[in-house]
Amino acid sequence: MHYSGFVRKPAPDVGALSLPDTTQGLRPLKFVAPAHGLLLVYFGYTMCPDICPTTLSDLGVALRGLKPNEQKRVEKAVITVDPNRDTATVMTKYVHAFFRDGHALRTTDVARLAAVARAFGAAYRVTKAKDGTIEVVHTAFVYAVDNSGRIRLQWSFGTKPPAYRADVQKLLSDVR
Repeated sequence: MHYSGFVRKPAPDVGALSLPDTTQGLRPLKFVAPAHGLLLVYFGYTMCPDICPTTLSDLGVALRGLKPNEQKRVEKAVITVDPNRDTATVMTKYVHAFFRDGHALRTTDVARLAAVARAFGAAYRVTKAKDGTIEVVHTAFVYAVDNSGRIRLQWSFGTKPPAYRADVQKLLSDVR
């Protein structure tokens, strides 16, 4: 099957991992999609000036174009790579601005965040300059996780809404 995103082979298994969900009272969210569905995961931060809001906006446009029965089968999660500035309240408001039912994931456990990012193949770095300016660098992929906890597909920055939508529909037809 042809996708706009790219397939990881072998598909990384992230199903045993979880992070606290600020939208669910910090209850851990496991990286496993609901039965017959998908979990779309993105690593970013709320003060990102361009890449994060563009990606999340494009993804939102794509998902709103799905049929209602397809929309119900897709969960969304955004993981902050800048938890010192992205408080639970800030994260929840940010994610809900893009996805009313999205999961906002945040941990201040540096090792746990790094382990999750490594399992997904995501990278990030937060540095503070001498003048106090904070710079965040991160990969900009959206990951599609299936109901067995495997990453089925990932999209890079710049993927257009029709491409996301077509790929999600193909994946949903495969995870019945």
